[in-house]
Amino acid sequence: MKGMNRKKGLILVIIGAVLWGISGTVSQKLFQQFHVNVNGLVTIRLLVAGVLLLGMQSFRSTRSHVFGVWRNKWSALRLVIFGLLGMLAVQYTYMASIKYGNAAVATLLQYLAPVMIILYLLLRRQTVFSRHDAVTVLLALMGCFLLLTNGSVSNLSVSPVAVAWGILSGLALAFYTLYSVPLLAQFDSQVIVGWAMIIGGVALSLIHPPWQIDFSSFSPVAYMYLLFVIVFGTMIAFWFYIESLQSLSPKETSLFSSLEPLAAVLTTVFWLKEPFGIFQWVGTLCIFGMILLLAFQKKPSSKAEKVAETNYDEKSDVG
Repeated sequence: MKGMNRKKGLILVIIGAVLWGISGTVSQKLFQQFHVNVNGLVTIRLLVAGVLLLGMQSFRSTRSHVFGVWRNKWSALRLVIFGLLGMLAVQYTYMASIKYGNAAVATLLQYLAPVMIILYLLLRRQTVFSRHDAVTVLLALMGCFLLLTNGSVSNLSVSPVAVAWGILSGLALAFYTLYSVPLLAQFDSQVIVGWAMIIGGVALSLIHPPWQIDFSSFSPVAYMYLLFVIVFGTMIAFWFYIESLQSLSPKETSLFSSLEPLAAVLTTVFWLKEPFGIFQWVGTLCIFGMILLLAFQKKPSSKAEKVAETNYDEKSDVG
């Protein structure tokens, strides 16, 4: 029975990670082929996925958490800040990076968040720079350089606007990871993520109301892609990830969630036919090396490493 549960957990986390990666590429298709507005896509994705997640939570044993998070002023205020500066910021910057660049580069740049966390904690003097930190930062910087330049220092192989949004996405994810720790320690992660999505979606609705979106111009294919991003690439992917934790360790789920950038790269290159140079592939391997280094480390020896590892245990919450 235990072996069957483990096999089920592995299947769930792999499917969830692949769905996250593919959803980024599908979003790129919506931007490029159907000219979907970033504001509109992020608003709909957050609102619908948030409502679905909280609806599912209402049938779980921890359903009391759904409204319990609002009964305490501290947790309520922290949740609002997390929804605006964490969830909304991550989702918007990531989608904007995809729109002006591509899903592969946007996803890989977002995965630089653990390095940003390490550097932040070093500046705050909350940790000592270890050899492990040095290798992690070196791989990230080398990978980022090759990914963005394709080996040529004279010009970028990706739009500067896409790079800027991608770096902001990594920074937003770093904030998301650090700021969410107290909330996730007190309440069910599905509740926190669900409410954060709704808060972010409502806030963005004030700028870009979803009822102003011209759905009449959508083709059946565009509706299919939109449905995939919201349901399969957000709600189901997160649900599968949470379910996998019932039979797998957080380290195992974080390792297999690294299939997300792989899925994003492969679908971007082979489905959307985006050009990817040899040095960009080398840069991608460097970033994957950084991910595996974080996933396979034995015991985090510093606070920086612990929080960086947490990034991969909770990264999937925003996918």
